[in-house]
Amino acid sequence: MTKNLDRGMTYDVAVIGSGLAGLTAANYLAKLGYRVALFEQHYVLGGLAAYFSRKSHIFDVSLHGFPVGMVKSCRKYWSPEIANRIVQLKRVRFVNPQFDIETTFTREDFTKILIEKFNIESERVESFFNKLRQMNFYDDDRRCTRDIFEEFFPGRSDVHRLLMEPIAYANGSTLDDEAITYGIVFSNFMGKGVYTFEGGTDLLMEKMTEELMRNGVDIFKRSKVEKILLDSAQVVGVRINGVDVQCHAVLSNAHVLNTVENLVGKEHFSSKFLVKVNGTRINNSSCQVYIGIKPGETIDDIGDLIFTSENERFDSQELKDFHTKSRTFSLYYPKTRPDKQPMYAVVASMNANWNDWDRLDDESYRREKNRIIEESVRCLEQFIPDVRQKIDHVEAATPKTFFRYTGHPHGTSFGTKFEGLEISMGLSDEIQGLYHAGSVGIIMSGWLGAMNYGIIAAHKLASSL
Repeated sequence: MTKNLDRGMTYDVAVIGSGLAGLTAANYLAKLGYRVALFEQHYVLGGLAAYFSRKSHIFDVSLHGFPVGMVKSCRKYWSPEIANRIVQLKRVRFVNPQFDIETTFTREDFTKILIEKFNIESERVESFFNKLRQMNFYDDDRRCTRDIFEEFFPGRSDVHRLLMEPIAYANGSTLDDEAITYGIVFSNFMGKGVYTFEGGTDLLMEKMTEELMRNGVDIFKRSKVEKILLDSAQVVGVRINGVDVQCHAVLSNAHVLNTVENLVGKEHFSSKFLVKVNGTRINNSSCQVYIGIKPGETIDDIGDLIFTSENERFDSQELKDFHTKSRTFSLYYPKTRPDKQPMYAVVASMNANWNDWDRLDDESYRREKNRIIEESVRCLEQFIPDVRQKIDHVEAATPKTFFRYTGHPHGTSFGTKFEGLEISMGLSDEIQGLYHAGSVGIIMSGWLGAMNYGIIAAHKLASSL
């Protein structure tokens, strides 16, 4: 159970935000023996890895999917029970004017597809995969992803689409972002396919909460951190709902720019550091349409994850255009939550820009939400012709929705561009006891990136206490 705030509370570490980075960092630090408090402004844990209920449905905000590395990380930093629930998505589909293929999203299967369906020489395919595998954060490689694609597959927009589209949905990267942001993330996925958590995000959060409490973490929901308290460039506490709580260190899982500008305040940082902060680009956001199927109705197994588009060629800008014709469908069959009553649901996801939605008045906003709902249902009918009459609930989320629940600037789903990672990692050099983990630099996006970054930041924090 969660605790109530009380003046005079003292902790070794206050963790702000319960995204996967914050949750994992809190659990790691508690197992080391530190007194840890976890503060979450929402009424459920998870950040963007959260869920909500409507009628008989439970909708996951971002469950599909993540690399096999989640198994190892969950077993090491959480529990075997959580790790053993991670299962592979066997049917990943790409449907667009250039090709219609199905894959297990493994390196072996991708290699076969590139050779047999796209007529690429096997040596070139292997060289490409090996190049990506060798990339690391410390390389001084200034090329963009487009450069890498043109080096190995010049003029092959179909191959570029196959290789780029799923990563663009996973972390918001584009062909013009740094190649390393693509190479590291793609290599993580490419090993053994795409995975998900059997039981849904609601069960995952339940199991993580049990583990946190077992390790002694005090959890505070509906607790919005208003300020990180300092004394001479040293963290001394946090202010939550008007109550000051003392702590020796803070690990913020809020957006890195929100941490600097609002929770701390720019006046506490050096001018040199602020130049970097001011040059940090915010990544884009998403729209989602949640579609629930009536109890008792069924839908055919059309695949687990479908990347679909009506656009003739892959275009990073079109992917997040206000009127994009590109979206993914995540399919939720009864196997997703085998311990509950049989349920079917579909979530359509589209990349999006904040300004397109923020400029709308209330009437226009409602109209445009209805538009993306109708367009998503119409697109889904291409795969399930009779789906419309089987739907009993549908609603949409936009960048403004994500801003409301997370407080991320511009409602970003993917944190910052590449340069944000340097800002995140440099906070403790500016203010003693201040650390950050979350979706930054694109590399540390998605479930696996966020979780592992939580461990990196927590380890660094622990070494300073």
